[in-house]
Amino acid sequence: MDEKKKIHFIGIAGVGMSALAQMLFREGVRVTGSDNARFPTLNAVEKLGIPVVIGYNAENIPQDAELIVHTDAAHSDNVERTEAVRRSIPQFSYFEMLGEVSKSKKTVAIAGTHGKTTTTGMLAKILKDAGVSPTAVIGSIVKDFGSNYLHGDSDLFVVEACEYKDHLLELSPQILMITNLEWDHTDFFPSLSALQETFKKAIEKAPADGFIVTNPSDKNIAPLLANAKAKIVDYTKEPSYELLLPGEFNRQNARAAAAAARAVLPTISDSVISESLASFQGTWRRFEYKGKTANGADVYDDYAHHPTAIKETLKALRANLRKATPCGKVYVAFHPHLYSRTRDLFEEFSNAFADADEVLIAPIYAARETDDGTVSSAMLAERVNTNGTHANAATFAEIEKIFSTEPATGDAVMTMGAGDIYKVADALVAHK
Repeated sequence: MDEKKKIHFIGIAGVGMSALAQMLFREGVRVTGSDNARFPTLNAVEKLGIPVVIGYNAENIPQDAELIVHTDAAHSDNVERTEAVRRSIPQFSYFEMLGEVSKSKKTVAIAGTHGKTTTTGMLAKILKDAGVSPTAVIGSIVKDFGSNYLHGDSDLFVVEACEYKDHLLELSPQILMITNLEWDHTDFFPSLSALQETFKKAIEKAPADGFIVTNPSDKNIAPLLANAKAKIVDYTKEPSYELLLPGEFNRQNARAAAAAARAVLPTISDSVISESLASFQGTWRRFEYKGKTANGADVYDDYAHHPTAIKETLKALRANLRKATPCGKVYVAFHPHLYSRTRDLFEEFSNAFADADEVLIAPIYAARETDDGTVSSAMLAERVNTNGTHANAATFAEIEKIFSTEPATGDAVMTMGAGDIYKVADALVAHK
């Protein structure tokens, strides 16, 4: 890989791709990129001077490109990938490239169903504040860094890992963190046990001189630890830290980050950890406060797209609202992500909105799937209604219209989902 000094990124705006592009650029690689749309993740990429073209075209690939790195969303029939085949340019997926990078570094991989991004950001900040200069690739823009990438001068590499399609197994971490574990990515993992098998392999891959940072009492994780060679570190033994971020889930994220920091740097002081966590500002699309609507309602946005994440996030929002305006209402716009996840976790989704007063459910974000007619936002809204929370299916335009007029001062609005529902939150604040 050291010989490949001219790399073209197909799908460079992806949250992981954009971070990896920055990392390789800072290490002396000549990087170019393309994508089919603009996203906030491109700001830091272009600030470094990396050329980016919007719109896929065979001519985007420089004539002297030596390697292609592509997002999973760019399939083999992508025009630029087809051109790379024609020109015999080697291709790596994002996760394959990430795996190559991790081989030459002391890698800390943060995995699990919930909290990966926030925990990765917290850990990177703790280690940065401790003076060990880590490099970090994070699944969202961390406000403290102004980027989803943190440049470091040491061989310490902190990376958010993804279990989908067994991508986690591409990495070679000395320290593996598993925040928690629930059935997800149901289009790839047919069952919880299938998902657990991937994590079991990752656990057993960790070296004997490494660490597994997790909650060994978690019923979905405990059975997977039996054959671990690495030392097990129980993050629940960490104290509760003062945070700017609300919610019990963030307190658990902080414990996990603190425990991992101690595994990386045994000499780190309690004060460095606590002071670093106390000032952590959070990440883009994780309980992010956006501003107020024209009628004075507070607007938040969150990436939550799994029933447990939705439930815990709304619980925290409701608790915050009770402190300020006990009679305030919680309005939620949810953008379901994938037909398979919505169908397979349908009952869990239908019970996840108990802390909301009004729920609007946008059309399901298809991403890599097609609609087979077995599930819809209207069906989910009907079941949410049956379970006691008022809900309707609505388009983005309808959601924006309703939320710009109905919620008032003292109310809270939250957009939720892994798609582009955040654009509604941006519009509500911009049009005030």
